[in-house]
Amino acid sequence: MIAYLPILLVFILYFSSIPIAYALFGSSLFYFAIIDTSSPVDLILQKFVTSTQSFPLLAIPFFVMAGSIMNYAGISKKLMQFADVLTGHMTGGLAQVNVLLSMLMGGVSGSANADAAMQSKMLVPEMEKRGYDKAFSTAITAASSAVTPVIPPGINLIIYALIANVSVGRTFMAGYLPGFLMTACLMVAVAIISKKRGYVPVRDKKASAKEILVQSIDSIWALLFPFGIILGLRIGMFTPSEAGAVAVFYTIIVGKFIYKELGKQHIIPILKETIFGTSGVVLIIVSASVFGYYLNWERIPQALTGLLLNLTQNKYLMLMIINVLFLVLGMFLEGGAAMIILAPLLVPVVVRLGVDPIHFGLITIVNIMIGGLTPPFGSMMFTCCSITGCKLQDFVREVIPFIIALLIALLLVTYIPAISLILPNLLYGTL
Repeated sequence: MIAYLPILLVFILYFSSIPIAYALFGSSLFYFAIIDTSSPVDLILQKFVTSTQSFPLLAIPFFVMAGSIMNYAGISKKLMQFADVLTGHMTGGLAQVNVLLSMLMGGVSGSANADAAMQSKMLVPEMEKRGYDKAFSTAITAASSAVTPVIPPGINLIIYALIANVSVGRTFMAGYLPGFLMTACLMVAVAIISKKRGYVPVRDKKASAKEILVQSIDSIWALLFPFGIILGLRIGMFTPSEAGAVAVFYTIIVGKFIYKELGKQHIIPILKETIFGTSGVVLIIVSASVFGYYLNWERIPQALTGLLLNLTQNKYLMLMIINVLFLVLGMFLEGGAAMIILAPLLVPVVVRLGVDPIHFGLITIVNIMIGGLTPPFGSMMFTCCSITGCKLQDFVREVIPFIIALLIALLLVTYIPAISLILPNLLYGTL
């Protein structure tokens, strides 16, 4: 029983406000230094260092930098104008723009918190001016940002692919349809609430085909980005990691020479945001790698597989149990931490039952995004409320319908595997 002590220690440290990276590494070090001294501690330190030598990890700093450049390059503004033309006439006007913009941002930034922060500053004040309640505006901003990391090149997609040892390219392709589905569910929820409250559209009538065409041309360089990534991956022009470097180059060229909003004064802020964003994520990944070494050393994934398979051999019931587990833990654990701790344990279980690990990855990521909206540790909740000044109790009341909408999307993604697998199978072939 003492072999399971590091798992308990992770939660104790985490709930003591120790960052998850230090909690994971400290628990692993405690195990090999105190509990099982047969393995040299030097080996753990070597494992920590060698975990950073993974080529796919290069995708993280590149895409973090691309997302940062995008905010200074005018790409975000062009995407918002395009979203406004498409959805500004709908019931709930700016709220619909908010949702669609998050979907478009997913193809560029891939970070829920970055999207939440940007839209809290850019859209929420405008929504309040037009009569939208602050709590509603904050809630839909946080909820829509849950879509961003599901659309490639979401950082969570990369992290899951590394943890589960699956193709980053296939995982990227698997994210599109679930992301579109989440967007559709949120837009329906916005329409229902806005109709009841009388939130009027931004536009008096639907944009004409000419207006849409003009705005599409004006925003073309922002819209081409995700399609260029897909095409490049599909024809083998570059790997997912190299795609990140292409993304950085592309956003610099567009921001500097086409939209002409990127200047020398933005270099330092971009570098700072990239360093801070990358260091946190990579430190978590390498710490999780060391913790995974401990789990495999004690054969805990195999033991958990046997335990869960004794509960049920029905994969649909197993997926429901896992969904409930993630949703409950999401109320107490930050979503990324929950994925890093649980994914290595649960992937062997679902694979034994015939669930595709990439399909399971999308189930996991949609789950942890919902966790980002729930108290007491929802990261998007805190990000949006801290910027807009919305009270947490008001936020929680307003976000409930959007959580229900996302849960509907989660159930569809869980029990209709084709939503996640049809694009990777079409583009890369069936495994």
